[in-house]
Amino acid sequence: MFINTTGFYVPEERVHNQHFLELNGLTSEWIEQRTGIKTRSKAKSEENINTMGLEAIKNALPNLQYDITDVDLIIAASYSPYDTVATAAHIAQREFNIANAKALYLSSACSSFVNALEVVEGYFAMGKATKALIISADKNSAYYNETDPKAGHLWGDAAAAFFISKERVTEHDARIVEVYTQGLGHLGKGPDGVQLRPRDGGIMMPEGRDVFIQACTYMPKNALYLLEKNGYALDDLTYFIGHQANMRIMSNIAKQLNLPEEKFLHNIEELGNTGSVSSALVYAQNADSFKKGDVVCITVFGGGYSAGACLIEC
Repeated sequence: MFINTTGFYVPEERVHNQHFLELNGLTSEWIEQRTGIKTRSKAKSEENINTMGLEAIKNALPNLQYDITDVDLIIAASYSPYDTVATAAHIAQREFNIANAKALYLSSACSSFVNALEVVEGYFAMGKATKALIISADKNSAYYNETDPKAGHLWGDAAAAFFISKERVTEHDARIVEVYTQGLGHLGKGPDGVQLRPRDGGIMMPEGRDVFIQACTYMPKNALYLLEKNGYALDDLTYFIGHQANMRIMSNIAKQLNLPEEKFLHNIEELGNTGSVSSALVYAQNADSFKKGDVVCITVFGGGYSAGACLIEC
């Protein structure tokens, strides 16, 4: 399958590290040293994953080489829904009058976008769809507790839109070589690692150390698995895009794989941990700079636990 075009939306507001000093006693230096984050994006009160998702779609439309009404599958991938009934997929279907599309919502923590790619692959394989739209978005600020010293300072808000087709539409389409996902709820702290309980503390990360260990294990492991399975050497990898949870995780992976810093694409310094959209957002933000023949690997790890990777040839 092929990526036809992408779009993204990032709210204008940035919350600086200094904001948290009075809230939870964490200094800007401490936050940056531990996470790599300097600022994080924050949506307006009237914004949500539905509105941000629509903006991401509009950002993608000028480069879409077919009518959006040709889309026959819409998937909203997120863990922070604005409405659990009228999902972002249904809102997009109505906004753009995509009358002949299936519409659904998918959630698997921070691996939700990669899981959505695999679901699209399944629909394509069954012959039940040929053109798909994935809307990946999270509004963490709707659920976070800024006074939480463990995780209140991590989160950002954003959205991305990916148009994907079963067959190549133009010569500029990037080919998705393979998608691979895992459920890992049986490992480590599993479902206790990260939580989002709207009526009980919001989004929290009580087992951050275990999350760190598992992410440092499975993100590089799955990237290597896809490269080797598909006949690529590690040196063939042009860019590595990991889930934007913590720059220390990226540094750990860089040392494990002995990859130079310039091969890692990231935005966590400015936008914070934008959740399940983070890796998709990095790809979309850099899509115009990818060259034909570039090999890009997206690899993610999410609470629950869950993990996944996607190998792309531009």
